[in-house]
Parts: sequence; C-alpha cells; structure tokens
Amino acid sequence: MAGSIFGKHFSVQTWGESHGKALGVVVDGCPAGLSLSEQDIQTYLNRRKPGQTKISTPRKEADEVQILSGVFEGKTTGTPISLMVPNTSQKSHDYSEIASYYRPGHADYTFDAKYGFRDYRGGGRSSGRETIGRVAGGAIAAKILKELGIEITAYTKSIGEIQIDMNRFEKEAIYETPTSMPDRIASKQAESYLADCMKNLDSAGGVIECVIKGVPAGVGEPVFDKLDANLAKAILSIGAVKAFEIGDGISVSCANGSTNNDAFMMDGDTIVKKTNHAGGVLGGISDGSDIVFRAHIKPTPSIFSEQETVNQNGEDIKIKIKGRHDPIIVPRAVVVVESMAALTVLDLMFDNLSSKMDYLHQIYDK
Repeated sequence: MAGSIFGKHFSVQTWGESHGKALGVVVDGCPAGLSLSEQDIQTYLNRRKPGQTKISTPRKEADEVQILSGVFEGKTTGTPISLMVPNTSQKSHDYSEIASYYRPGHADYTFDAKYGFRDYRGGGRSSGRETIGRVAGGAIAAKILKELGIEITAYTKSIGEIQIDMNRFEKEAIYETPTSMPDRIASKQAESYLADCMKNLDSAGGVIECVIKGVPAGVGEPVFDKLDANLAKAILSIGAVKAFEIGDGISVSCANGSTNNDAFMMDGDTIVKKTNHAGGVLGGISDGSDIVFRAHIKPTPSIFSEQETVNQNGEDIKIKIKGRHDPIIVPRAVVVVESMAALTVLDLMFDNLSSKMDYLHQIYDK
C-alpha cells in the first residue's frame, strides 16, 4: 500500500490495522541527542485512547507505547525510531457480518474497488486507530518544536450547533472536559446534545481549531510546499476531516480587500501585523503571527439506527451496525490534529535549513 509515509526530512510511516496484533510508526529524520522516553509519547496517546468518557467508544485499550529502536540511554541516536502499540481488546466477531456488505459513510466499497480485498475488522487501515502512529510520531515532533519555542494547541471549537465562547476560554479545560472544549459551559451543553444523539441512535460532527505559536517568519515554500497547503494535506489526511480553513477561511469569499488585508506595523525592531485574517501565512510562508486553522469533522458513520446499503451480490439491503463506536470523533481527534500540525511545521523547518547560505555557514564554518 502506497501513501503511508508523510514528510520529507522528518518523516513518519504508520503501519498496522484496527484489529491486527499491533499498530505503530517508524519515525525517520529525528536528530540525535533529543531526550525521549516512552512517557513523552504516552502523554499524547492517552489523549486519544478510547473508553475514557461516556461520549467515546467503550472499547478499552491501554494504548501503551513501546520504543523498539532509535533511542539509547534516554537520547535519540539519529537512526529510525520504531514505536509499537499492541492491540489488546479486539472483538473481530462484531464485524464478521459486514464482510458481505458496504457500510454507509465508510471506506468498505472504495477499498474493494481499489484492492479487490479488504480487512473488514473495524475498517483495517481506514480505522481511526491508524492515527495511533500519527500521534506517536507527532509527540516527538512536538517535543522538538517545544525546544525551539513553538507551541501547538488544538481544541474543540464546536459540536453540532454548539460553539465555545472565547471569552470563557480556559486552556486546562481542553484536557479536563470530555468534549476537549476550552469552555466548560459549552461543554456541558454539548454533552447534553450528544446524549440526545445517542438516545436517537445517531452521531454528531464538529470543528477543531488549532493555534500554533512561536513559528518565526520565513517557514514554508512559495509554490507546491506552501505551509498552508501542507497543513491542509496533513489535516485532510485524517479520515474524518471533510474541510480545512486557515485564518478567516471561507468567509474571505464575502470580504473586501480593504477588510481582509492585514496591515503591517513596527513593534520595536520587529515587523508585525495589526490583524491576522491570513492566519499566519502569506504566500505559503509563515509571517510570524499565530498560525490559526480549523478542521471540520464529519459525524461518526457507524450509527446504530437502520440504514440502506447494498451487499457484494448487488442487492439492496437494510442494516443495523453492531460493535463499539464513538458517537462523536471530534474530542479524540484533537490530539491527532495537533500531531499532524507538528509533523508539518517541523518538516518545513528542516526544509528551511537550505534556504540561505547563512544557515550553512552557521553549521559548517570553523
């Protein structure tokens, strides 16, 4: 299967299936000398693991990571880092029935069309559990970025029609509310809404917002590897994401140049912007402002109400999906968005090392 590798200089290759023996990732391009432990990675994986709240799948997985290579005496060696997370709570029999038909909203049909064969146990490679490898690799990228003064924070901006109030923004609430909302009042409202969805055997979607602070001006390439273009690809590669916005996003189509342009000004010796409609990127290159983007997440396709589909014999049928499924994907996807953002920014920062002769002189001049 092609397409399991992301990144040029700092790359991740994810592997494994939802109901296989394990999942994991091989991270290549990590510099030697980074302090790294399994706990550094586990902290991120704990934010996406299932079975922690009433609004996540009841599947219980510890998602405990093991470092298999690339780290010696607590430091990265500069060689590929292999990470593995065993699956411990598979119930493949819950999925045996779907081998004969195509679930609405899932990749069952497209996998058959492409490969003529599919792993129907929980979706195989198209399962949300594939993101374990992304999060594990992203945790390493985020640690490198933190040492460079760059911080990435994602959170649930809305669930259904319920939106957070930025005047009530509380960062700690992202990690304490079951919705990953930074607004505790909105979170309670969203929890009530999701309870109704579950009673109605239905699911919900939402929006994740991500803010990247500390990226200096000058990161990103001006043509095909634009910072915003690479972020869009990274975020849209997450299975449930259906739309990507940066800065003012789709609202720019209703704006005027006089209101959408960000005026420049001097802050001491530094050029800054008075506003940030562009979301921190101009011409595909970071402008020194906060990078702000949003990912729009579709409702979980596995719902327990009756749906129409077809089977492999070409017959119209009606089904009721069984198994253990999230009524909403958004809260557990927050850390996945953070991780993909970290991988994207770090890879382009490594790309930047060859953009000026000054950088080569700083490294190699004696």
